[in-house]
Amino acid sequence: MKDKDRAEILNLLKTSKGQIEGVIKMVEEDRYCVDISKQILAVQALLRKSNLKNLDQHIKNCVKQAFSEGHGDEKVEEIIQILDKYTR
Repeated sequence: MKDKDRAEILNLLKTSKGQIEGVIKMVEEDRYCVDISKQILAVQALLRKSNLKNLDQHIKNCVKQAFSEGHGDEKVEEIIQILDKYTR
């Protein structure tokens, strides 16, 4: 994975971590439920984005390399399993 892509994924995850800590504080302070829910949705969106970026890099690097080495089918199966979890 390229350093730029790794840095972007890390930034998204660290932002998610900060937001989760904020949500925990909101719950502890008994803040308005709808506001908490909105923040949870924001965290989920960041996690989805970081996961898609990670998978994008996996396909462009690991899967591509596996095909050039003759064992790409295994990597395709891994991607299918991940996509199956997305659809549930």
